Amino acid sequence: MAKASPKVAVSTKKPKLGQNFLVDLDAMQRIVDALGDISAKTVVEIGPGEAALTELLAKRAGRLIAVELDRVLAAQLRMRFSQKPNVEILEADILQVELGTVLGSTPGPLRDLRPTGLIKTQVVGNLPYYITSDILLKLFSACDRIETLVLMVQKEVADRVAAAPGTRDYGLLSATAQMYGTVEKLFELGPESFDPPPKVRSAVFRMVMKPRFDELKVDESGFVRFLKIMFAQKRKTVSNNLKLAYDKNDASDALIRAEIAPATRAEAISLEGMARLYRELSKTGNS
Repeated sequence: MAKASPKVAVSTKKPKLGQNFLVDLDAMQRIVDALGDISAKTVVEIGPGEAALTELLAKRAGRLIAVELDRVLAAQLRMRFSQKPNVEILEADILQVELGTVLGSTPGPLRDLRPTGLIKTQVVGNLPYYITSDILLKLFSACDRIETLVLMVQKEVADRVAAAPGTRDYGLLSATAQMYGTVEKLFELGPESFDPPPKVRSAVFRMVMKPRFDELKVDESGFVRFLKIMFAQKRKTVSNNLKLAYDKNDASDALIRAEIAPATRAEAISLEGMARLYRELSKTGNS
């Protein structure tokens, strides 16, 4: 039996800035559904483009902030949603946006929708593939402002974000993401779900922000730097990678105390093991 073609929305705009517009209506619905009940929530959409997701989000979200880099698209979106008091279109580069400022500053009619206290948000979007990692790291660093991420990325990136220790795809991005929250890969999409079709498959994952730094008794900035050292050369042993930043004898002693074999590769070590090693190295004063 032939596989049914996805229901699609027709794109009429010429893509710019590496955009591949999602046109699969079923996928759009599944992405919005993955956010859960957002009727009283603030949602930030990254790269609304032609507003395929924005239309659905505007109907459900208590407040929607759509961040669009393309000047022409941003202007069109402002016109399109000018009568929607819960929607704000922000022309900006998401890598330059400070969520705390955006969430706490509400112009015009949206002012009455602004919550008080520390405002948290749900973030959704189809991320440009060429800067996916940069955007993810930016979002992780704003973990105190984010409750949930539902993001579409290249399939290989989703596989890495959700990978478990000891698997081929586990690496720096996996460990970093899983220090900040719990990750669940939801579904995959083929090139036919986009206009123009990309040359790769895509996937959607959900991440519930729940940083583990306190639980594992490590400081955020120091431990993130430590993970970069541990995965600096993924195929080398942990002992060799530690030489990049630590005294050989200190590293050897710390590995013994952390009960990690020197010949182990970083991809085989759990976050708990990484944290044990980091705490032991911290005792040497070289962390």
